[in-house]
Amino acid sequence: MTEAMAGFRPVSDVLAYLAGGWRVERSVRDLASGASGTFGGTTVFERLDGDDSGAHPHPGSRSGLLHHESGTFVWQGVARPAERTLRFLPGDGAGRARVQFADGRPFHDLDLTSGRYVADHPCSADLYRGEFTVYDADRWRTVWRVGGPAKDLVLTTDYTRSY
Repeated sequence: MTEAMAGFRPVSDVLAYLAGGWRVERSVRDLASGASGTFGGTTVFERLDGDDSGAHPHPGSRSGLLHHESGTFVWQGVARPAERTLRFLPGDGAGRARVQFADGRPFHDLDLTSGRYVADHPCSADLYRGEFTVYDADRWRTVWRVGGPAKDLVLTTDYTRSY
């Protein structure tokens, strides 16, 4: 069975696909303690003007996207505002991107040419493994599994296009 038949939607231009606004719903489960939480909010992917990623510009290069997520994180009944910023930069081909933290440190690569991708990000003694799945033009999901000496988490995020 092909990936497209399995429910994945190949993406030929990842930055064009992500651009715009998304509603975000995330569940967070601590598998060790049984604690759980939720995040609800928005993510906006806006064009990065003046790419300062350190990469040398070349003819035909595309601008990256600034990813800004904001909303409310509820953990064990306590609600707090939460936000994060990432940078999605052009990768090797239109279906690929390089994802960086706001300060420019590398986070992971992203390749949605098949509609599904698995990325690893080692962080100190922990390993973050993310699975990205595109369902259609207006819905995609990430599932991050975080494991290490003090962490055993699953973070599942559903994105639905809002504009």
